[in-house]
Formats: sequence, C-alpha cells, structure tokens
Amino acid sequence: MSVVADIIAQDPVGMKQLRCVRSLGLPDWCIAAGFVRNRVWDHLHGISPPRPSPDIDVLFFDAGDISKEREQGYEARLAEMHPGVSWEVRNQARMHLVRKNVAPHRDTADAMTHWLETVTAVGVRLEADDTLTVVAPLGTDDLLGLCCRPTASGRARRDQYDARIAAKRWRELWPRVRFLG
Repeated sequence: MSVVADIIAQDPVGMKQLRCVRSLGLPDWCIAAGFVRNRVWDHLHGISPPRPSPDIDVLFFDAGDISKEREQGYEARLAEMHPGVSWEVRNQARMHLVRKNVAPHRDTADAMTHWLETVTAVGVRLEADDTLTVVAPLGTDDLLGLCCRPTASGRARRDQYDARIAAKRWRELWPRVRFLG
C-alpha cells in the first residue's frame, strides 16, 4: 500500500466516510482534494487525530447521466448515512459545462489534472476488498514532500491559485509546507 493509502487507512472516521461513498456504487469514483491533502499534511505535521474536513469532495465519472439532480440525490443519501458533513458530489463528466473554456474530461483522473494545485489532485477509493486505491494523475511527490505548486491550469489562473491558498489559510495550518510558483 502506498504511503498516502497508509495514512488514510489509519483514520477510522475517514474510512467510515469511504465506506459510505463505496456503498453508492458510483462509477470511476474517489474522494479527493482536502479529504486526502489535509489528512496527509496533518499526519506529516504530527497532528493527530486529523482535523475534520470542512467538506468532502466526492468525484465520479458517468457520461450517461450528467444531471445536477443526480449529484444532489447522492449528497442527500450521504448526509443520511454520515450526517454532520458537507458532502459535495460532482460528476466529472459534466464539469466542462460548469467551467467554461474547458474541454470535456475523459475520466475522473483527467478532470483532476485541471485543478489549481498538484497537492489537491489526489484522491482515494475504497475497493470491494477493502484495499485503498490512490488516484493521483499528477503523482504524490508534492503532497508527501510538503510542496504546494500550481498545475498547468493553476499557472494559467495564477490569481485564483494565490487567492485560494490565502483563503484556505494553508500557510497557517501547515507551516512546513513550501509554496512554489
């Protein structure tokens, strides 16, 4: 198992949340972004247990049904199974309709490459045999190396990258992280 998967597997709350999402049977799914990044950075900063995520980003890919109502239905089901969490379920097959000037994505991993930071483009999926699969189309070196850098999309939207880091207070929460341009 990878280091990222090992860190996630040690968190009973995170594993419960992964089991909830797995029960939905979504195609090409993972929980990504802060769910992974925050747990890994908390672990590397010696913060235990990990701080709760303000929201949980669930990604899946299904070009056969790109309705927003479907996403909302999954959010409601997850809220029933695991209340007290802000679930954000997004079908990556429809994100080109939400974000203008973006070509349709091929799958969930492809969609993640268009996010602003490399450290956010890491997800995990709980498989039927209870193993964790790490979905990291841009790799995990930056995440594990405490190095935040923009993706190609983040470099093209540098003002959004900088504003996001400031708004999320990452420098305060994880002082050992290096922020690169």
